[in-house]
This record gives sequence, structure tokens and C-alpha cells, in this order.
Amino acid sequence: MDALPPSAHDLPPPAPVPTAPVLTPEDSNHLRLLSIFHYVVAGLAAVFALIFVFHIVMGVMMLNGTLPMTSNGQPTSPHEARFMGWMFIVMGGGIVSCGLALAACIAWAGRCLQQRRRYLLCLVVAGVSCLFTPFGTVLGVFTLIVLLRPQVKAAFEANAPARR
Repeated sequence: MDALPPSAHDLPPPAPVPTAPVLTPEDSNHLRLLSIFHYVVAGLAAVFALIFVFHIVMGVMMLNGTLPMTSNGQPTSPHEARFMGWMFIVMGGGIVSCGLALAACIAWAGRCLQQRRRYLLCLVVAGVSCLFTPFGTVLGVFTLIVLLRPQVKAAFEANAPARR
């Protein structure tokens, strides 16, 4: 009861009010364009990956015997035909699968850029998309340039979900 009320000097300073990062119109426009270009490059990557379906079809034809195979004018043995058929199927399937997975990752990164979420994912996909030359390389480099700006990184962090 004898305690004095706290004075203004005794109270802790108020917590700073978090402010939303300010993106310039140029940054917003760059993120919007990068998002669109990610969808375009993802479509191109998927189309290029599906070209290798031809190898899978050739492998199946080798296994069925509908594709005649000769070596120096002599028919190849069934064992060699089966081996080559499986090689075409496995390698073609692997390339198609990896290409479609890359296309899906690029499209997902485009969606994340649009929403300004998952900064690290966007950085990683930008680096990996550089493997898809020439379109992915150009897109990846420009994406890295934009994402490494401090105000863009702050905008992504402001949209990040709170961790529990």
C-alpha cells in the first residue's frame, strides 16, 4: 500500500510496431513478370521432356519384336533386343520423369513468387532452372537478381506464416 505508482521512467519502452516492407512498383512488376515467365518456362520444360516419350515407345516396340533390329545384316538375338528395349524404356522414362518434375517445380515456384511465399524454395528452383538452357538459365539468373534485393526478401518474410 505504501508503493508509489510507476513513473514513465520505470516502464519498459513500447515494442516497435512491425511495418510491412515497402516494395517499389518496379519490384512488384518484376515479381509479377517473373511469375508469368515461370509458368511459360515450366510449359516449355514439360513439352521438351515429353519428346522422350518417343524413346519409351521405341523400347516397347523392341520388346514386342515389332521393331526389326539387325546388326551387320544379321538379325540380333532376342536377348540383345530385350536389353536394348529395356534401356530405351528406363532411360526415356527417367528423362521424362525428371523433366516433368523440373517443370512442376518451376511452376510451383512461379506460384510462390506470385504469393510472395517460400523464399528459399524460389531461390533453389531459380538455381536449378539454370540447368534448362537457354530459357531456364535466363529465367534463373533474373529471378536470383530480383530475389536477392533486400526489400524483396523482406516482403517474402512478411508473408511467411508464423512458426509455432
